[in-house]
Amino acid sequence: MKTAIVILSDPKANSEEALGRVFNALASAHEFKSAGQTVQVLFAGTGTRWPALLNQAAHPAHALFKQVLDTVVGVSCGCTDVFGADDQGLARLTANAVPGTTGFPSLLGLQRDGFHVLTF
Repeated sequence: MKTAIVILSDPKANSEEALGRVFNALASAHEFKSAGQTVQVLFAGTGTRWPALLNQAAHPAHALFKQVLDTVVGVSCGCTDVFGADDQGLARLTANAVPGTTGFPSLLGLQRDGFHVLTF
């Protein structure tokens, strides 16, 4: 089984819900990874703002983020541009070439490759 986890929650919401979503996404990635399953994490929408925060040692999800960093495939290029996010050197995903944008990750491509897509 292959799973792609898409993080969309907005850290600028400064809410427990946004933090809970990213924690649960990363915890799910950890669970799949620990079970030997194929898992990919990607950041899209306002979720592209998370990597800059998660890389801060003081962030409560920092340690978990570092444990699953090898499963992170990148950030949506178009969303990173629109929301002015710092990609932290992660790959910019552009497979979904939407006209007038720099591109987005392809959820259709993930589905065609046999991934179940979870959104947080």
